[in-house]
Amino acid sequence: MVNREEMVAAIAQEVVARLQLHLAGKVPAEPSATPPVLRAVAGDGVFATVDMAVGAAAAAQPKVAAMSLEDRGRMIAIIRRICCEQAEQLGRMEMEETKIGRLDHKIAKLRAMRHVVGVEQMERIQARSDAAGLCVIERAPWGVIGMVLPATHSVPTMVSNAINVLAAGNTAVFNPHPAGARVAAHALRVFNREIGRTLGLANVITTIAAPDIETAEQIFNHPDVALICVTGGPAVVKAAMKSGKRVIAAGPGNPPVVVDETADLEAAARAILAGAAFDNNLLCVGEKEIFVVASVADDFKRAMKTAGAYELDKAAIDRLTKAAFTFEGGGKGCARAHVKKDLVGQDASVLARAAGVQVPASVELLFGETDESHPFVQEEQMMPFVPVVRVPDLDAAVAAAVRAEHGYRHTAIIHSQKLENVTKMARAMNTTLFVHNAPSTGSLGVDGPGYFSHTIATPTGEGVTTPLTFTRERQIALGGGALRII
Repeated sequence: MVNREEMVAAIAQEVVARLQLHLAGKVPAEPSATPPVLRAVAGDGVFATVDMAVGAAAAAQPKVAAMSLEDRGRMIAIIRRICCEQAEQLGRMEMEETKIGRLDHKIAKLRAMRHVVGVEQMERIQARSDAAGLCVIERAPWGVIGMVLPATHSVPTMVSNAINVLAAGNTAVFNPHPAGARVAAHALRVFNREIGRTLGLANVITTIAAPDIETAEQIFNHPDVALICVTGGPAVVKAAMKSGKRVIAAGPGNPPVVVDETADLEAAARAILAGAAFDNNLLCVGEKEIFVVASVADDFKRAMKTAGAYELDKAAIDRLTKAAFTFEGGGKGCARAHVKKDLVGQDASVLARAAGVQVPASVELLFGETDESHPFVQEEQMMPFVPVVRVPDLDAAVAAAVRAEHGYRHTAIIHSQKLENVTKMARAMNTTLFVHNAPSTGSLGVDGPGYFSHTIATPTGEGVTTPLTFTRERQIALGGGALRII
């Protein structure tokens, strides 16, 4: 709860900020339609305006850049520790605010912040020497990074990005999705308070009390923002691209799964259940559709049931489709389907009710057979229902997977014991993440090897973001004659 002192301080800061901007001729002095304290309490890195948030981050950035890697590591350790200690509280706050996903998995995502790469990646030194002299490649910070957060993983995305950015010597100003802004602001204040108390630094990460698309655009175009990182929908990515600055953009995904005739079907079913059901399939890497070779399709479906998934028949799938999508022109066969928000991130039992059936609350995932053209196959739907499509053979499965992935080059998964099939699919998909015989989450360093971040930059090519993503390469050349080292 917001106490009286915090409320008064927030209102006072909002009034002063607006009056200052009004006198400067930048914005009208009228108050916001919604009081700022209903969105986020100002202070400790939370500001009333973009100018104030960027200005504070810009003032802090040279101090962060001047820190030793050891001290940056201490700063990051504070953020990781708070995420672990307050995982249940922050997870519950995010669940209550966004109302999507699963509480146990919200908590798990926060505890997984220990896997995000920090200063250890910055400790590598590149150098080359010969008779001409010495060349050292240094990873330099950009400055202030403008970052947009999604509603699906508000605090985890902020934290993984903050760890990467601070490790590289930058600071960041965050624009959360309005649906997850309160919990993001609360977590950011807690981080800043503890960093200030321990290391004497203020505002190493900042945000705006009332974020929206307009504040995002102000961040994109702010002269003191050097680099932009967007984890969100196509509209906000397009707006960022118009800024003329370098953009690191996480794009859409529709990860297909191929199950061939050589697969360990029981293991495949367990892995698909673990990945597709995680946080009710809100993860962009999550298994979204399955192409199974016909000769093992019936056995695979039995394995899915054994693993705990519930099969919907055709009539139930039709009812669920009507509840989950709208269609251009008003009919299922017309043009493109559009996902409704009502069922996104909801429990499998909620989807089952929409399909006209009842399932136990313990059921985490629904599945059912469809054809390749079905909306659940072709659209990134972020719900715990996975369509299963029969295909004649591996080649047909890979071809269908390529079509369903739509060239996003995000994530693809295969379950197979035949290396030739794995290689064939990997080359055909050419995705940023490719997973073999594991849950989709195994690609992010949690249940398997790899780096972990909630920003996977597929359109702009950086892939899973790390501290090096937020650095500039600086080459320092020292002549051999001057040094006389050769």
